[in-house]
Amino acid sequence: MRSLGIVTALAVALGGTAAVAAPASAAAPPLRFHGAQYDSPGTDTRSNASRNAEWVSLINSGSSSVNLRGWTVRDAAGHVYKFGSISIPGRGGRLWLHTGSGTTKAPNAHWGSGNYIWNNTGDTAILRNAAGRQIDACSWTNKAGRTWVGC
Repeated sequence: MRSLGIVTALAVALGGTAAVAAPASAAAPPLRFHGAQYDSPGTDTRSNASRNAEWVSLINSGSSSVNLRGWTVRDAAGHVYKFGSISIPGRGGRLWLHTGSGTTKAPNAHWGSGNYIWNNTGDTAILRNAAGRQIDACSWTNKAGRTWVGC
């Protein structure tokens, strides 16, 4: 840290300013939406199996596992899912957040909703970290014959 003080003092003495980068550990985790199955295949029967065929997926492109405790996924209508203690491994690890009920164990989490969450005509999935900062968003509109979108 002493060398940073010397660099800062030198920069100020020369009439400039010194920018100090935040430590790498303060950087946001490299998580993002990977895709969304916004229209459950087949007839919308509202069964748990049909609701679980509707999902959004997250991918971690970083090298370290990320625990999602306190993170949220929400839609444009204000439906909010808050993650418990579940992790996504690094180096391409994925997690699927299914709309229906089930056992939440990586790589699957379950919203537990009795209704569909994602609108077939268009919607936006928003990922926020535990501090409430938006990390990523994935939006779609209805495309004839499509039920899935890559984010």
